[in-house]
Amino acid sequence: MKIAPIHREASRSDRIDPLMVHTGQHYDSEMSEVFFADLSIEEPTIQLNVGSGTHAEQTAAVLVQLEPHLERLRPAAVLVVGDVNSTLAAALCAAKLNIPVVHVEAGLRSFNRAMPEEVNRVMTDAISDLLLAPSDDAVENLIREGHSSERIHMVGNLMIDSLDSMLARSRSSDILERLDLIPGAFFLATLHRPANVDDLGQLQHLVQMLVAISGYNPVVFVVHPRTRAMLDASDQLPVLEGAGVIMLEPLGYMDFLALEAASAGVLTDSGGIQEETTVLGVPCMTLRDETERPVTVTHGSNHIVGRDLGAILEVIEGIVSGPPPEAHRPPLWDGHSAERVVSILEERYG
Repeated sequence: MKIAPIHREASRSDRIDPLMVHTGQHYDSEMSEVFFADLSIEEPTIQLNVGSGTHAEQTAAVLVQLEPHLERLRPAAVLVVGDVNSTLAAALCAAKLNIPVVHVEAGLRSFNRAMPEEVNRVMTDAISDLLLAPSDDAVENLIREGHSSERIHMVGNLMIDSLDSMLARSRSSDILERLDLIPGAFFLATLHRPANVDDLGQLQHLVQMLVAISGYNPVVFVVHPRTRAMLDASDQLPVLEGAGVIMLEPLGYMDFLALEAASAGVLTDSGGIQEETTVLGVPCMTLRDETERPVTVTHGSNHIVGRDLGAILEVIEGIVSGPPPEAHRPPLWDGHSAERVVSILEERYG
């Protein structure tokens, strides 16, 4: 969702020539191919196919497999997005070869180093030549850490470029009819972060929480492969299947966006969904103790509820009994972030 608008805009430029590398960290059809199709992204020029594995295995595989391509191509810069293992690995590979690194989504901080993504963010920013930030707080974080203001550019949020371009099309999705859902009368849930799903006790608690919430409205639970594996290995599947919880395999962007926009509220540990619900004006309950996207709380509809069922039910009671929140967009979350990114790339490397 972040690469699509950048690649589309860069392909229109007569000053830069974009070449896409797909590391394969997200490798199955539900988590990769369907997004390329929905977002009309052309086939990547280079496929690394690193697959799954530990953090060390994924990072090392990207480093080893990407290096010969960068040595052969010697690009003017390597642009990386987000905070996954591939982000750090590609940035480190380029930096070791003295190729400039551009980090899109720079400066986000949860201030929780126990999160692998936080380590990836901090280290990627440390070795990047250009830091393209999505929000004012991200810019402040970078300046506070000592990064030169000349390297920092506020560009807005690429996720919202994709959302704006696809929202009208998503209304043609028939997923609500297929699931027999009424708009505004169901909750949407996603879980994938290790802190929530890799610990069996924590996962059991979250399953019981989803069951309790389904007493208000049906809960549509879109199950990440990582979460599915843990549910399959535990005794939690029958608990969910016996409640008002609709379990789905991972969805394409169009179907998921249709559900998200029509839901009464979303329960998630995803950073991107916090951003999307902010713009959609859909209440979001973040099942973590902190967020690297505080602007979704100060400007949006996000509530940091952790795993406290009481706090979650308090938000849900407000959703059920009160008017829906108004949608508010943080500065530069205007659907034109890719244009700003490409303008900076043209100026610097074109």
